[in-house]
This record gives sequence, C-alpha cells and structure tokens, in this order.
Amino acid sequence: MKSTLALGPLALFAAPAAAFFRMPCPGRLVDQRADPIVSPGEISGHVHSIVGGSAFNFNMTYEDARSSSCSSCPIKADLSNYWVPHLYYRAQNGTFVSVPVSGDGNGAMGGITVYYLQRPGANNDELKAFPEGFRMLAGNPFKRNYTDDFASQAVSYACLDYNGAARPETNGFPDYNCADGLRAQVFFPSCWDGKNLDSEDHKSHMAYPESGAYNDGVCPESHPVHTVSIFYEIIFQTNLFADMWWDDKQPFVWAMGDPTGYGFHGDFVNGWDIDILQYAVDNCNADSGFISDCLAADGSQHFDLFTNSESAMCTLPAFVDEQATGVLDTLPGCNNVTWGPDQATPQTCDDTAVITDSVLSKYYTDVTASLNWQYTGCGFDDVGSRTMDGTSESTADMTVETCIKFCDDAGYSYAGLEYSEQCYCSNSIADDRAPIPGVLGDCLDPCSGNSTQMCGGPATLSIYHNCAGGSGCENAKIGSIEGVSS
Repeated sequence: MKSTLALGPLALFAAPAAAFFRMPCPGRLVDQRADPIVSPGEISGHVHSIVGGSAFNFNMTYEDARSSSCSSCPIKADLSNYWVPHLYYRAQNGTFVSVPVSGDGNGAMGGITVYYLQRPGANNDELKAFPEGFRMLAGNPFKRNYTDDFASQAVSYACLDYNGAARPETNGFPDYNCADGLRAQVFFPSCWDGKNLDSEDHKSHMAYPESGAYNDGVCPESHPVHTVSIFYEIIFQTNLFADMWWDDKQPFVWAMGDPTGYGFHGDFVNGWDIDILQYAVDNCNADSGFISDCLAADGSQHFDLFTNSESAMCTLPAFVDEQATGVLDTLPGCNNVTWGPDQATPQTCDDTAVITDSVLSKYYTDVTASLNWQYTGCGFDDVGSRTMDGTSESTADMTVETCIKFCDDAGYSYAGLEYSEQCYCSNSIADDRAPIPGVLGDCLDPCSGNSTQMCGGPATLSIYHNCAGGSGCENAKIGSIEGVSS
C-alpha cells in the first residue's frame, strides 16, 4: 500500500502556532557507514549522509560534539550531528549508483535542511530544549510497508517539479520521475519521558503525541515533557536518472536495501549550547523560518553564524576503508534489496571493511622525512585577494614536491597548491584563511603532475609549512577514530 498525503510538511507551518526557524546546512561532513547511536565504536550497518559538527565520530559524547571546530550547518552554537541513509540507483545489471544530493558537484557536497519548530499542542505546553547528552532516532530502517500510525505518517516524500503542477506527497517512494529531484522528509517525535537521554532502541524515551497529529498534539502521560520539534529535508537528484528506469517499479533504494521508502529514518545527537537553544525556543517567534529573524533582547541577531564557505569546507574523511559512492557491485554492508511487506531482518555476509586512518594518505603527501615540511591542512583563497602573497607559478607538471621546492628555493616557509597546477608561496597565513583544525576541507583536485597527490581545489589551498627549524614535523590531524573497536 502506498499512502498519499493530502498536505505536505510545508503545510505544517500554516498552524496557529507557526513559529519556526530553518537551518539550510550548506554541506555535509561525509558519507560512510558510521552511526554512534546504533553502532557506537563500530562500522554501522549501512551508509549514512551526515551533517553537523566536525567532532562527529564512531563513538561520541556531548562533550565531544561541543569540541567541534566547525559545522556543515550554519549556527555556531549548534554543534549537533544529523544524519539519514544515503540513496542509490539500482541498475538493470545489478549494480548500484550513489545518487547525488542537491548541491553536489565540483568538489562540493550538498547538505540537509533542519527545521526547529515550536509546536506546543492543544494544551499550549511549555517547550523545552534538548538536554545535554540527548540523542534519538526517528523512523525504522527495517520497515517495508505503511501502517498509518504517527511514526509512519512522519516519513514522507515530495516529488519536486518547479515548472509543473504539484503532486501530493507520499509516504513511500513515488513510482514516477521527479523533474527536479526527490525530497525525503522525516519529522521526529517531540514528547520526552523526562528521564532518559537515550533508550535501548533509541526511540522509546521519546514518543509522538497521543492525540492531534504527529507534528502537533498532546503528549502522553508516559512522556510528559514537550520538546521543540525537529524535521529534516534532503533532496536527492533522482532526476539525473530519468532515462534509466528499466521496469514497472521505481529504481531507487535506500542504503539499507529498502526499495519501498517506508524505511527512511533520521538520527540526531545533540550538540547545542542548551541556553542558546532554549532562548530561541522561547523567543524566536517569527513565522518566516529565517535564522536572521531570531533576535536577541537588544534587537541583534541571536545566532552567530558560520559563513557558507566555512560550512562547505567542514568535511571529514571516510575512515571506513570501502567504496561507498560511485558505481558499486553491492550495497556497502550486508544489505540485500528486500521488498517486504514483512519487516526486513539484519543480514550477515563476508564484510571485510575496517575502520582505519590509513585512508588519510590519499588526501595529502607526507614529506616530513624527505623535505622537512608538514601538511597544515586545506585553507581558503580568494582570487581578488590572494591568501599567499609571495611568488607563484603554474605548470602542467605540478606536484607537491615541485611546489615545496619552488617556495623553499625562493625563501618562503609556506607553500600552497590550488586548482591542480598552481603553486603559491608566503611566510604567513592570515587567521581567517588558515585551515580549520581537524577537518578535510575541499582540497581534492589531483595534481597535474601526479594524479595520486592532491593539489588544492576551487579557491582552496593544500598548505605545507617548513618545519626544519622546529622541534619536529607533524602533519595536521584530520578527523578522529578514537574509541573505535579493534
């Protein structure tokens, strides 16, 4: 059974209590099999698309989240992590192709839009911010049919067509092409038991309202604390596969082997400054959804924001040593396609993937021993105001070593590579152009003279620094796999 919704999630904002703010996350951190809620310290069962704070890890605490140096989402006080399964196209020959997210391309990674909505229900409850250490899951990855309860209604899809008539939203995958992509949506439960920050199934400490609607109702006595509501949207570019449908069924499948769409789900690990979120819940009453309309008591903007460039550069390496994007013979993990209607069950297979930091070697070149230079990270550049203002050169044979030697011979202590074949030199890097600590950034262009090396990217610099005169050379630390199972 495929349910059709009469009203889409945007109709949520037509209710009398329509205050909300929307966070369009400009980028995402990584696509990989990681889930610190369901599979702490281990490889998770399926691939997720993950956004939020840069301290995301296979095992993490609230304190870890708050230590993030950046976020792929815009609000600096929010270092939470948000994630959903990744989407794949199932080809006629049995292979799977990762479906790009809206915003992907030219080294960029599109993100998720997260809504925070003040929905007090019929009793006009006092709404609470999520407490420190809080986490939850919405949806069921094993679900393969529609059951018409609030949890099922909270998962929906919008088939986007900006030039045509709007179609009703559905709870499962639509069986027709979407001209401008498919928007997957999940609304989280907003009734908390007031005691547990998590639960064994990561859902039981939360509940949907017992009456009203899944997105605005009266909380049950068992879960009396009404929290602010959160809602995710992510747009996948399914329209890129419009001429590749090959039978009478739609060809897309979630990473956990779900071709029905009913198994869509979302995860949330709280990383907010609680006081700042609570102020927003209490006082940000605009119905525009714009973050800029959330004002402090003095009339200034309540939220300090990362720039779009900072959020887009806030990326992490995939530490699971397997291919998760591109063309795949099988879905990563043990995930056969299961149509239902019975619930899917966890499967076993010869899964040889491991978590390892050896993958970092493809993102920078280690010249600490050979040249006494260290990699400091991926920094920002601006063609109108160069980050590195010394000499420069461009060559079709550019390598990391070529650029370092060029800058070293010219008497400079910093070397930066950009756009595959450009080399820039300087003796200092301004703080606002320096690499963000602990993150990968967008320095993913292969060097023109050695395709196994990375030489910056679009307006980004792979930066190396002379460390011969210091106490030792050490490359920048990117991401973390601390606390993982051996």
